[in-house]
Amino acid sequence: MAGSGVRDGRAWLPESMRSIVYSQPGDSSVLSLVEREVPEPGEGEVRVRVVVSGVNPTDWKARQGGTYGDGLPFPEITPNQDGAGVIDAVGPGVEGHSVGDRVWLYMAAASRPTGTAQELTVVPAARAVPLPESVSFDVGASLGVPAMTAHRALTVHEDGPARLSPGALDGRTVLVAGGAGAVGHAAIQLARWAGATVISTISSDAKAALATAAGAHHTVNYREEDAAERIRAIAPDGVDFVVEVSIPANAELDAAVLANHGVVSMYANNGGDTASIEVRPNMSINARYQFLLLYTIGDAALTAAAEDVTAALRDGALPVGEDAGLPLVRFPLEETAAAHDAVEGDTVGKVLVDVQSA
Repeated sequence: MAGSGVRDGRAWLPESMRSIVYSQPGDSSVLSLVEREVPEPGEGEVRVRVVVSGVNPTDWKARQGGTYGDGLPFPEITPNQDGAGVIDAVGPGVEGHSVGDRVWLYMAAASRPTGTAQELTVVPAARAVPLPESVSFDVGASLGVPAMTAHRALTVHEDGPARLSPGALDGRTVLVAGGAGAVGHAAIQLARWAGATVISTISSDAKAALATAAGAHHTVNYREEDAAERIRAIAPDGVDFVVEVSIPANAELDAAVLANHGVVSMYANNGGDTASIEVRPNMSINARYQFLLLYTIGDAALTAAAEDVTAALRDGALPVGEDAGLPLVRFPLEETAAAHDAVEGDTVGKVLVDVQSA
């Protein structure tokens, strides 16, 4: 974006901005960098100067056609659901937001053409959440899909809390499958913040180190040991929550370690689109299998997640970076296609796009 600033005592913006767009589904080659007009916020919307954009699997899957199929509902779409930045314009009817507010964004591109891979983006005011001054834009851009999905996974137990806070999961045991991933990382952090005992299954010593840095009390290498036996040794009565990334691969393990009335919260289809679940082992413990999709959980659950995640931020519970168990992998805006490829290629860590300087 050509520099913004002050002219004749008034703030001004250039007429155009840099934006990543695609006009047809496909691989990352459909993404291009263009100059677009600066959008104006409408009723109930805010415009945000995006500093950092976060990339998730949902972003490349949507771009490939996983959301809209072979057609697009808009002539052009700017990808990426998550991000963080500063509000620079407020539309009519918006309360509680002001120009200059630091915010983290979620579902920016959900049923909308304007995601966060551009210098200025317009979102419904509810999807711009206050970012505490002590929290970096990198953290803010790493929330959204991962943290809100993790929140939902930890609040669907029939006898568990509907909201998370310190002590909400006291006495509970949480098993996080794939603790080195972004959702797994957030689930470990939120569960630990809420007081749970956290176990994470991992596939290497390096990923065990990441899960431990995130806050997992125990890690279990499913490639080198009997995972069910080891988990049962840690939690003899079973685990109350399983935050599950691959039910096709882990259905047998989950049934073997689940506590009576435990829940398996499934948020991804890693490992395939179908799974086989044995009836008797699950029936005997009154198991619950909960499918999760952020885009259809409803406004009440989204609001609860946004509020609780922000409370965890204020407590310093959701750091990112290698020391916190989630290495950051960065790309400039013009290399957003490479950022998508990195996520599709299962790069370890959180992929961020630097849209502009803070």
